[in-house]
Amino acid sequence: MTFALEERTAARQALDDARAVAAAAGTPYAGGVAPDAAWALFSAGHALLVDVRTAEERKFVGHVPESLHVPWATGTSLTRNPRFVRELEAKTGKDAVVLLLCRSGNRSAQAAEAATKAGFTQVFNVLEGFEGDLDEQQHRGDRNGWRHRGLPWTQD
Repeated sequence: MTFALEERTAARQALDDARAVAAAAGTPYAGGVAPDAAWALFSAGHALLVDVRTAEERKFVGHVPESLHVPWATGTSLTRNPRFVRELEAKTGKDAVVLLLCRSGNRSAQAAEAATKAGFTQVFNVLEGFEGDLDEQQHRGDRNGWRHRGLPWTQD
């Protein structure tokens, strides 16, 4: 019983911290959450994890098991998905704690902003994304990101 209470308190604190940083920075959505904190929230059932990458990225690069999928953009040209907000609402509702994940944190930040403007109240961006930032050789996966941190993922 005590462990569950401590877990809920830690989850609430992680989200409160993200909100405070976002408010101070003028971020147009609830905030950014580090990959480790996102996994802790998601795996404990305190948040929904939504992958906003393309279906091709999920298939060929990998994805987080049990994560939901609502693409922010589609195809190799990354054409904006005009149904994104409707699809997200259908899968999560507008009041759930939602963590958005993309390749590097950029598209998921755009998606979080759009969702917030559409009335979602607790949308967070997973910082660093699934693959992380580019290194000096323009490669991903060596600096940071979900996979670099050794968090659970699978590949089709």
